Amino acid sequence: MNVALPLALIRAIQFVFAVMWTWPPLNAESALRIDGCCWIVFGTYWAVSALGQKAAKKRENVLERLRHTIPMAVAFALLFRSDIGYGRIGWRFAPDAEALYLLGLALTGAGVSFAIWARWHLGRNWSAIVSIRKGHELILTGPYRAVRHPIYTGMLLAVAGTVLIVGEFRALIAFAILLASFYLKARKEEYWLAHEFGERFEAYAKRTGMFIPRFLIFLAREGTDALL
Repeated sequence: MNVALPLALIRAIQFVFAVMWTWPPLNAESALRIDGCCWIVFGTYWAVSALGQKAAKKRENVLERLRHTIPMAVAFALLFRSDIGYGRIGWRFAPDAEALYLLGLALTGAGVSFAIWARWHLGRNWSAIVSIRKGHELILTGPYRAVRHPIYTGMLLAVAGTVLIVGEFRALIAFAILLASFYLKARKEEYWLAHEFGERFEAYAKRTGMFIPRFLIFLAREGTDALL
């Protein structure tokens, strides 16, 4: 695979963060501008890498597709359109603090970079909709070694960063909608992959986590048991 494009875009994110250190102290407006640049990098890579996909052998229909696209559209509208923040959903849950903006930008940059890395490994097998491609491959490289849906992981991490920068309850609602939408879509994708790859996918699923590595889930459970 050609690594030039994803590396160039990840370096673009690094450049954005390098430039921001020369700027005056961050406020909500400037942080949102930088955050928006990260999402533009994400969208640009997605648009370019969508070219040349493998032909579909099986795909969900239009109505099934709307179950994923409508919640995503609602979530991103809540996240990025400040005019939607009427009433209590426009109340702030986070303080107006530069440290919080820096943390949010770090999360967004890391999430976008992680999603690009995962998308590059998926290659021509990727699809915006739930589908099985002709000559579909079960990808086990890069982040797929530990996580079955690392693109969703990266996007959720990036959205979490934006949520901290926006700092309003509407952003938390957006994150919850995306998490639920990604979970339902991932479950459907795994059902199709299990049918396509059989025992090979089942073995893969047993040693990996859906959105986070399985060893982190194990550590979290161990910590909970210790508290109890």
